[in-house]
Amino acid sequence: MTRSAPSPALLDPSDAPSPLLPFPAPGAHVEGEGVRFRVWAPTALRVEVVIDHPGAPAGGRAHALARHPDGHHDGWVAGLGAGTRYRYRLDGGASYPDPAARALPDGVHGAAEVVDPSTFAWSDAAWPGVAADRLVIYELHVGTFTPEGTFDAAIGRLDHVAALGATAIELMPVAAFPGTRNWGYDGVALYAPAAPYGGPEGLRRLVDAAHARGLGVLLDVVYNHFGPEGNYLHPITGGRFFTDRHRTPWGDAIAYDGPDAAAVRGFVLHNALHWLREYHVDGLRLDATHAIRDASPVHLLTELAAAVRSLDAGRAHPRVLVAEDERNERRVVLPPADGGHGLDAVWADDLHHQLRRLAAGDREGYFASFGGTIADVVATLRRGWFWEGQPSEHHREPRGTPADGLPPSAFVHCLQNHDQVGNRAMGDRLHQAIAPDVYRALSALLCLSPYTPLLWMGQEWAASTPFQYFTDHPPELGRLVTEGRRAEFGHFSAFSDPAMRARIPDPQAEATFRASQLRWDEVARPPHDGVLALYRALLALRRGEPALAPHGRAHFAVAALGDGALALRRTAPGGEALLLALSVAGRLTLTPGAAPETRAPSGTIWRPVLATEETRFGGAGVALPAAVGDDTPLVLAGAGAVVLRATA
Repeated sequence: MTRSAPSPALLDPSDAPSPLLPFPAPGAHVEGEGVRFRVWAPTALRVEVVIDHPGAPAGGRAHALARHPDGHHDGWVAGLGAGTRYRYRLDGGASYPDPAARALPDGVHGAAEVVDPSTFAWSDAAWPGVAADRLVIYELHVGTFTPEGTFDAAIGRLDHVAALGATAIELMPVAAFPGTRNWGYDGVALYAPAAPYGGPEGLRRLVDAAHARGLGVLLDVVYNHFGPEGNYLHPITGGRFFTDRHRTPWGDAIAYDGPDAAAVRGFVLHNALHWLREYHVDGLRLDATHAIRDASPVHLLTELAAAVRSLDAGRAHPRVLVAEDERNERRVVLPPADGGHGLDAVWADDLHHQLRRLAAGDREGYFASFGGTIADVVATLRRGWFWEGQPSEHHREPRGTPADGLPPSAFVHCLQNHDQVGNRAMGDRLHQAIAPDVYRALSALLCLSPYTPLLWMGQEWAASTPFQYFTDHPPELGRLVTEGRRAEFGHFSAFSDPAMRARIPDPQAEATFRASQLRWDEVARPPHDGVLALYRALLALRRGEPALAPHGRAHFAVAALGDGALALRRTAPGGEALLLALSVAGRLTLTPGAAPETRAPSGTIWRPVLATEETRFGGAGVALPAAVGDDTPLVLAGAGAVVLRATA
């Protein structure tokens, strides 16, 4: 029987062009009793989809696609469905995997596979999403989160994350990358969840399972560059997806503002919506947005945010958009009406850098631009970031914009993340560089501040494993990566000796990857169990105390208490108040009446509710008064933190 293409009524309305997305979504889409293929190949006169599956004749079965004036090629092929393997052949020559493939089961060089997302049985119809101002983010790398390194294995650890008190997991990039192991930032097939992790169905199961446990899912996506191997957008678009007008640290920029901008931007905008629609993720973390080069009248980020917001009608909590942006640019999170891009939050690393300088003494590289004094830490906590237009030694120019008026939830703070661990030469974690009591005190500051906290996997139990940089490239490219990795640390004093640089783990070695996998058997053993108990207690306070709910800038205050010590007070409109007093060096004596920021509300007195040096948290024990006043000061003999509640 001869089959015809389905009527427009049968098409997914998400695929239809709109003023925001003038081109339909690329890739292969199951439609009725066949599959529609779409690809942008502007320099090709003829594109054929070559079906590659068992039973196909030698060379596959080729079906010509219709060419449109804008360079898109489109066609519907009857009798195909999910599981069909295919490639695109250009002008009778070479064949390539689909750059918008939904699955690449044999890796980035293998044939693409048709996926039908409608067949997955979701159980999250009642899931409301996650509130942007209530985020407690748990960042993880799928390949090293468990020994198996898969989406399904990660499901087995979600109960741990939920019990910890996180509200969302953030997955490092999962788009298909070359080889079997990678951080994810070498992704080249942006629509295809990596096969080593479990492919599309594995990711759907993980998201569904997270929602069942009350956890949102944020996905890290990379729209500033592609990886160096397996990027077939180059030959398929005749290089027109990229431009040499701009440069990024990773080579040619994506052509977001060139003559083919509509097609290029459409590819990326549809990708963002793809993760939200087809995988139900609750938001995106946008990698290195400062490296997205776009001189268009409307920046890609603004357009992306508008596209995402178009999906949020009727949703209890809109999808969350978080930028990694080193510029301290307020426009990233300002609404478009105020000249901004309209994102919800931005990674603000200034606090990490100040605390690392203060507690661990780091002073080389970008740490050289941070004083690391308690005054600088306090200034950063008051604002959200430190640089607000002052000249920066590291950047050799003024850096940043004022944080005035931005809600605290718009700043994502951390003590460590994949970059701040993995971009160290040995991949060592913060707790390995500072004393345990200091680590516990800083953990309290992170968890109880008014800003959005991000935890890096394993941080909550002071994991013994590093997180090192690893790749799985072909030998020659791999050799260059290894040499480059070691050379980039040559200007650090600790690695000025070639023999020391040779000790930096080889990214290409499988052992480097294996060493980075979390050891879950250590969680229940001292001293890890005490650290975990502390994080659970701190996040329980954050979740349950009215004073720790998001109330805006008027409801918190920070003050220095001498060298290496500070106090953070948080209040609620109803009068509830909590005070965090901490020291990272030396003795701390807190007399509440000594500073406005440490005074209890009228008619109340401070009473301790938690101390990081309690034995249950692995501390040496601490004696605290039943109440703290001017006549009964709080005294800490060394590093540590105490949480106090205002009571009548």
